[in-house]
Amino acid sequence: MATVELRFSALPEHVRTARLVAAAVARRAGVDEAVLDEVRLAVGEACTRAVGLHQHVGITAPVKVSLIEEEKQFSIEVGDEAPHAVPGVKTSGDAAEELEAEEDEMGLAVISGLVDDVEVSAGEDGGLIRMTWPTAPAVLPPI
Repeated sequence: MATVELRFSALPEHVRTARLVAAAVARRAGVDEAVLDEVRLAVGEACTRAVGLHQHVGITAPVKVSLIEEEKQFSIEVGDEAPHAVPGVKTSGDAAEELEAEEDEMGLAVISGLVDDVEVSAGEDGGLIRMTWPTAPAVLPPI
């Protein structure tokens, strides 16, 4: 299992770099060329979400991206350190918080539309989005 780890300051201008690195590593791992745009978009959405959460809460810790090549699959994990509300528990009901929650749900919906295999976990210590794509075995050119 090969893993590439990327950490970047929670600034929007670094999201593009994460997208480019993810696409390059996905290509090398054997993800179908037709899916690479979806990989780029999904990583961009997940990283933008993490950056927004960090900036909203004032967290200076970096956003973490892990690109994991396993047998027959390639996974990308985007982690944040922002505390997430526990599902089913109402907060203060502030209109700005409700709008941010709606935007967060919209971002997750976009990711779910782009990636068939998505796992989202969140808690008081942060959140993690794990996205997985199948890979094809590498075909070596004839000698």
